[in-house]
Amino acid sequence: MKKGLLRATLMLLTGSVLAHALPILLGPFLTRLYTPEDFGQYALLWAVVTNLAVMACMRYEFALPLEKTSRGAALLMALCARLLFAATVVSAPVAVLLVFWRDMPLAWLVPAGVLSIGATQWLTLWSTRTQRFSLLTWARLLQQGGGTLLQMLLGLLKVGSVGLMLGPIVAGLCSAWLLARPAPQGGWRRLRSLPLTRLKAVATRHRNFPLYNTPHAFIGALQDTLTLLLIAAWAGDAAAGFWALALRYLKAPATLLGSALSQTLYPQLLQARSAAEARGLVRRTIAVLTLLAAPLTAVLLFWGPGLFTWVFGTQWSDAGTLARGLGIYIGLHFIASPLSVVTLAWHAQPWALRISLVGQVLFFVGLATGLHWGGLAGAAWGVSAAMAMYFLYYFQALATWSDIPHESLS
Repeated sequence: MKKGLLRATLMLLTGSVLAHALPILLGPFLTRLYTPEDFGQYALLWAVVTNLAVMACMRYEFALPLEKTSRGAALLMALCARLLFAATVVSAPVAVLLVFWRDMPLAWLVPAGVLSIGATQWLTLWSTRTQRFSLLTWARLLQQGGGTLLQMLLGLLKVGSVGLMLGPIVAGLCSAWLLARPAPQGGWRRLRSLPLTRLKAVATRHRNFPLYNTPHAFIGALQDTLTLLLIAAWAGDAAAGFWALALRYLKAPATLLGSALSQTLYPQLLQARSAAEARGLVRRTIAVLTLLAAPLTAVLLFWGPGLFTWVFGTQWSDAGTLARGLGIYIGLHFIASPLSVVTLAWHAQPWALRISLVGQVLFFVGLATGLHWGGLAGAAWGVSAAMAMYFLYYFQALATWSDIPHESLS
């Protein structure tokens, strides 16, 4: 990796390590303050919130690093602000529906959750464009570490699953506030009375993001929602809680490194001087991530059940069994997570959408087959087997990609 990419990645990674240290260290306390049923209800509702939040700005925030001028970026910021406000308002009827249809009193927090996630992601991409990596580090620390601390404090007050919801919502809103201060350059906050034609023009210029990347992101988030719905219907809220806890902590390393690396890999891909240089950067990234993923997978396969029982308590032993079955999937996901920005940089969103649909089908085939033949543990092994085929093809396709557009190269 280039020195600039390495330095920025290490800075963000340091912040991510500190941010994720608190959730990891406090995890055993959370599992003793909240029941598997609490985690199951929270995980299902948070998955719904995430599904709505990924569409909050219609993915236009991911076009910010592509804008060459400050004026164009300011117009995109103004567009994102309006879309986020609209998404927050539209999510209110969804909350009402969940309260009465699914008997989920916690659903009244859905609009706040959509605003929290949407604003944080939007302003994170703005800070990525301006390369304010120090600010991103502090914002991630506040969002991740602060959310878990709040969950723990509310758990001590015995408020149940409400505490699990309020923690990340409040921390995310505080993180978004931090990213918006000092006021970003470009004057986007003054663009309150823009003619509609100006916003339409910038929206049209980056139409591939809502047309292709939004469905892609929504389908990816929908996977978690449908998975938890299927497991809860099959075996109850506690089983959904086991699955949610296992994935929450197993995906932490991918979130830790993936978000930091992707935020620096994206502009580096855009600054590549040739297709060969861009492919080489992707191949080196895959190789490094594979070396890091191998020991993680081995630990889960050999010691997953005992490790989870020892750390989280005997009532969470089933989550350890899931950790072993999901080990291969987690290792491959660890490699794939930072690579999601590659197709954005190479304007390959249509291909990414098509291949993600294939991946979703394979995931649910593995999940349903495993549930049918082996219960909850069988579902974990089924997912690992099915997704191994998908990820290996995905890595090979990116490493040998030939159609890199000239406009994505500096």
